[in-house]
Amino acid sequence: MIQAWTSGFFLGLSLIVAIGAQNAFVLRQGLIDRHVLAICLACALSDALLICLGVVAFQTFNAIMPGLETLMRLAGAVFLLAYGAVSFRAAFRSSAALFAAAGASGHLAGALSTCLALTWLNPHVYLDTVILLGSLSVPFADHAVFFATGAMTASFLFFFSLGYGARLLQPLFANPLAWRVLEVMTGLVMWYIAARLLLDVQ
Repeated sequence: MIQAWTSGFFLGLSLIVAIGAQNAFVLRQGLIDRHVLAICLACALSDALLICLGVVAFQTFNAIMPGLETLMRLAGAVFLLAYGAVSFRAAFRSSAALFAAAGASGHLAGALSTCLALTWLNPHVYLDTVILLGSLSVPFADHAVFFATGAMTASFLFFFSLGYGARLLQPLFANPLAWRVLEVMTGLVMWYIAARLLLDVQ
């Protein structure tokens, strides 16, 4: 149970911390202190729904096709190795910093609309939460709930930390070095999980 929760938590966290439009928007709203609770809650609940969808779908497919577990382990490991390599590449080549002081929505309806659009209209969110997290939950069939809960916890923790800690984080992540360190940590987590998946293949 602990391993399933921990794997879900760190994998979910490593996927969600990547620089993107959704995270930048949450950071902007946090910087001006407008609708932070609503925005963070919308992002985290959206992730939770997508994670549940992915885990339930892949657990169902695995029950019908028992050999799917080994295939998903291998496919997931390959994907994580590639994803980790991309993170390392970004860490050593990127000089970008995130400046998020302007452009935040003022009205609640507008802010939520933008937030939901950035979440549900982004194809990468389906790749990360539904396909990747769903497929990697297959090895934890007996503890899939704990895997999903771990990933959801990571989502809630990240979004609320980003939203309410924005004023503290903005000076830090205005420095490209901070993003490089974050990318390296993301890559290490992904490669570690990939290694665990490969070692468990029978």
